[in-house]
Amino acid sequence: MFKALISNLFVIIMLSGCSETRYNQPERHVHIRKQNGKYILYKNNQPFFIKGASGSSNLKLLKQSGGNAVRIWDTTHLGTVLDSARANQISVIVGLPVQNSNVAALYNHPERVAAQYEAFRKIVNKFRKHPAVLMWCVGNELDFPYGWSYYPFYKAFNELTDMIHRDDPHHPVTTTILNFNPKYIANLLIRCDIDLISFNIFSTLDLLRNNLRYYLWLWHGPYMVLEWGTDGPWQGTKQTAWGAYIEKTSNEKAAVYKERYQLHMPLESRRFLGGFVFFWGHKQETTHTWFSIFDMRGRKTAAVKTMNYLWTGKVLNESYPEIKHMLVENRDAFQDIILVPGRKSYAEVALLSSADSIKTINWQIYREDWFKRNNENSTRLLMPLSQLMRAEQGLKAEFTTPAQEGPYRIFATLYDYKGNLATCNTPFYVVSTR
Repeated sequence: MFKALISNLFVIIMLSGCSETRYNQPERHVHIRKQNGKYILYKNNQPFFIKGASGSSNLKLLKQSGGNAVRIWDTTHLGTVLDSARANQISVIVGLPVQNSNVAALYNHPERVAAQYEAFRKIVNKFRKHPAVLMWCVGNELDFPYGWSYYPFYKAFNELTDMIHRDDPHHPVTTTILNFNPKYIANLLIRCDIDLISFNIFSTLDLLRNNLRYYLWLWHGPYMVLEWGTDGPWQGTKQTAWGAYIEKTSNEKAAVYKERYQLHMPLESRRFLGGFVFFWGHKQETTHTWFSIFDMRGRKTAAVKTMNYLWTGKVLNESYPEIKHMLVENRDAFQDIILVPGRKSYAEVALLSSADSIKTINWQIYREDWFKRNNENSTRLLMPLSQLMRAEQGLKAEFTTPAQEGPYRIFATLYDYKGNLATCNTPFYVVSTR
């Protein structure tokens, strides 16, 4: 206990000496000011509260929906994204994909660290004057451990942030941590030099207010939420008996966005600079629908209407297909659907809205995606098993179960006459009786 007390005292002493001059530099193109105890982000000397989204597509619609910023990680096509953002009056937080602190193969080799540094230095200097740039984000969900063995990582991280502060003093620097981690926050404050902390936080967003309040003694600076949204295919999300994560329907996800933003986002906080919904675009992550607010052709799910309301306060006069549930052989995903190979089977979608508004329904079967690297959800694009589905089917579809034993998923995508869509899927497992 004494050791912990000394540690906390050390943190307090360190923090008490931190200068707040960085938050009062109006000559910077983008800067954070502390005024009457409140942190305010300024761009071109105008207050800029972030209503953002992760992604780089559908920027015109983002602006029309009340959004004003995106967070991206694509440095390969950065110039194109920045130009598109500028044309649509969208600001960009540019993510620099720094390797995590446990990658010894990088941080224990000075020449590789130097190569990473030089690559990011060129990016910063090439785009630092682009009017769409809002901030730089050094790394995504990095770990910031206590151990002094991580000195090479901290040295490399600080060289990057020092370079950005030196070469581009007109844009703040942040990094993201997963959820609210007091240990990482303490190490960021003691061992690093960033302008604000950012969180990627999903299922524990409801704890953020209390955590911020409880650890106010540790840290009282500005922050953003760089990723928030529906729960993903990870621990805490409900699974089948064979470990397949159960995905919500697209309209259920839209309801989650609304509830979490209105109830749990700390909008009243005097330190909160804004948040970024995940994901404004189409993204393959375990499934092609899990985080996707749009389909591959840019057609919208109900989450667009929800975010328009949350950002503007206006309810769009727009309708979307509303799915109640999907059943396979009269069972839902929570009932562990086991099928035999090579047999005729049926899936059915029940609606909350009128079926008269549905123009087409696209049914597809995919193998369950188990592939993971570094314990991260797979983003590899899968191909549907098209030979198993009959073409042109309605709310009830007939399919042939796969011949090969294993886990699968059946998807239904419903389009209305305006091109808006809704999605759902159900995992099932094929077991041979032989």
